[in-house]
Amino acid sequence: MNAEIIRTPSFAADAARHIADAAREAIGARGLFRLSLCGGNTPRAVYAELAKLGLEWEKVQITFGDERCVPPDDVQSNYRMAKDALLGLVPIPEGNVFRMRGELEPAAAAEEYERKLAAVADRMGETRYIHDLLLLGMGDDGHTASLFPGTAALAETARNVVANYVPKFDSYRITFTFPLINAARQVCFLVNDPKKEPIVQAVLEKSGGYPSEQVAPESGRLVWILGTGK
Repeated sequence: MNAEIIRTPSFAADAARHIADAAREAIGARGLFRLSLCGGNTPRAVYAELAKLGLEWEKVQITFGDERCVPPDDVQSNYRMAKDALLGLVPIPEGNVFRMRGELEPAAAAEEYERKLAAVADRMGETRYIHDLLLLGMGDDGHTASLFPGTAALAETARNVVANYVPKFDSYRITFTFPLINAARQVCFLVNDPKKEPIVQAVLEKSGGYPSEQVAPESGRLVWILGTGK
């Protein structure tokens, strides 16, 4: 599939508008916008911009593509970052935010999240939970979500959410798997670091063996928003 590439010097503002446009389209078509947030430092400014836009937050359902195995108030928590930059600033119902409980034992947290997504999918008549927009970042090693090079979760074909041991950190992460990611109506990479351009190109060409190369929505869009301002 051909990816859509958006290069912009106004990364945060343009990414926020892209998300808002996807929200309005999904709400108009199906009455609900199912959005998966990514963690790390890159999306913080995007979320802050998104908080300023007038979305119908009561019709937005939030998931998280991965989480560190820490409590929700820990500085490393993806949930905490998203709450500080976005969720705590907009009128979204608490029940619409599906938090990965990183404070639990990793396998139990992954299984709990799997069941939560499966219950929603069942109500929707879906075989697998379908996101309207799933946001991803990409690391210097080409990882995305917590799908790191050489880790077991890269080969997962059945589960939607797993506990993935990451040797470089000597710790587990809770992460979406490629089957769930690739079921989305749209997947959007957010990359705001021109130094990653060689990796981006390798991923687009599927020539580097990076985990991000396995992102290929089965019947949806694949978009890259690339910041050029740094």
